[in-house]
Amino acid sequence: MTKNILFLTGTRADFGKLVPLATAPRDAGFQVSFFVTGMHMLDRYGLTKKEVHRLPGVTVHEYLNQRPGDPQDIILAKTIVGFSDYITETRPDLVVVHGDRIEALAGALVAATNYIPCAHIEGGEVSGTIDEIFRHCNTKLSSHHFVSSEDAKRRVMAMGEPEEKIHVIGSPELDFHAGPSGVTLAEVKAHYEIPFNDFGLVTFHPVTSEQDSMGAQAEALFGELQASGKNFVVIAPNNDPGSEDIFEVLDALPADRFRQFPSMRFNHFSELMKNAACMIGNSSAGVREAPFMGLASLDIGTRQTNRAQAASVFSCEAQDRAAIQSFLTSQWGHKHAPHTGFGEGCAADRFAKILQDDGFWDDGLQKSFHDIR
Repeated sequence: MTKNILFLTGTRADFGKLVPLATAPRDAGFQVSFFVTGMHMLDRYGLTKKEVHRLPGVTVHEYLNQRPGDPQDIILAKTIVGFSDYITETRPDLVVVHGDRIEALAGALVAATNYIPCAHIEGGEVSGTIDEIFRHCNTKLSSHHFVSSEDAKRRVMAMGEPEEKIHVIGSPELDFHAGPSGVTLAEVKAHYEIPFNDFGLVTFHPVTSEQDSMGAQAEALFGELQASGKNFVVIAPNNDPGSEDIFEVLDALPADRFRQFPSMRFNHFSELMKNAACMIGNSSAGVREAPFMGLASLDIGTRQTNRAQAASVFSCEAQDRAAIQSFLTSQWGHKHAPHTGFGEGCAADRFAKILQDDGFWDDGLQKSFHDIR
C-alpha cells in the first residue's frame, strides 16, 4: 500500500526547505500532501500559500491558525486543534515537520499523541533563543530525525535519541541552490522591478525574547545601511512578536535605495543570492545558504547565535556601527570559497532512499532514553 507523507509548513522559509524533501518521495511513488498554515495564510506576508499550490502532484490543505497580533501560545493552541482535526480524518503514515517554528511544535505534539510517526528536519541545531527550545522539544516529540551535520547528530544523541533513528542528510534547501535556479537575474529583476545592478540582501526578523528592543535594533541597523549609500533588496520580517516595530522602520526607508518585498519565490530569491554583493540580517539563510554559495554575510544580534561556522560569516550587534561599516567596506562583492558544513546539496535523494527502506516503517513508536556511553 502506498505510504502517505504529510508535510506541515507555516512559513515561506520552511517551505523552501521542504520542497526538495517532498518532491523526491513524490517522484518515487509516495503520496505527498501539505498542511499549510501560519504566515502562508496572511496577506501581509505575501499570501505564500500560493507557492505551495504551485507544487505539482501534491495535495494541499489550508488552515488559518492566527490573526495579526495573536501571541505564540494562542497560535500554538489553534494549530494543535486544526492539525488534530485534519490528521484524525486523513491518518497519514508519516508527519514531517521542520525546525523550530511554533507550527512545527504543534505538529510534532499532535503526531506524538496520536501515535503517528513524525520526522523532524534539521534538529540538533543551536541558536541561543526560544527557537532553540522549540527545536529541542520537536526532537523529543519526533520518532525520526533528519539532521544537517554530524554535530547536529551528536546533539540529538545527547538528548537521548537512538543513533539508528538519526540520519545525516544535510540541509535540504542547499539542494535547490546547488543547481540552476531556472530563471535569469534579468528575469528576476524585471519580475520584481528591481532597478539595481549592485545590491545587498537584507532580512531582519524579530527575536521573541527581545521584542521590546526590536524597533531600536532595526533603527540602528537600517540607519547604518542607509548611511552607506548602497542599494538593498529587503525581505520583510516574519510574524513573530516584535515585527510591527521592524515594519515601522522599514516603512520609513527611501524607496529608491531599499526595494522591499513581503516574500519572494524561492527560485527567484536563490538567483538573487547568487548575484548579491552580500547578505545582512539574522535569517538562517545568512549562516547556512550564503556560506554554501560563498556569499559574505553579516549576522546581526542573537537570533543565530552559535550557528555560524564558515569563514564568510561575520557577526555583530545592530548598534555596532563600526562593525557594520567595516563589513560593507571589506566584504561588499567579495566571494568566499563555498562552505559545505551543512551538506553538498543532495539531502532529498538521501531522504527518499531512507523512506524506501522497509525497515524505516517497521519500527515501533515507543521511545526510550538512550544514554551516551
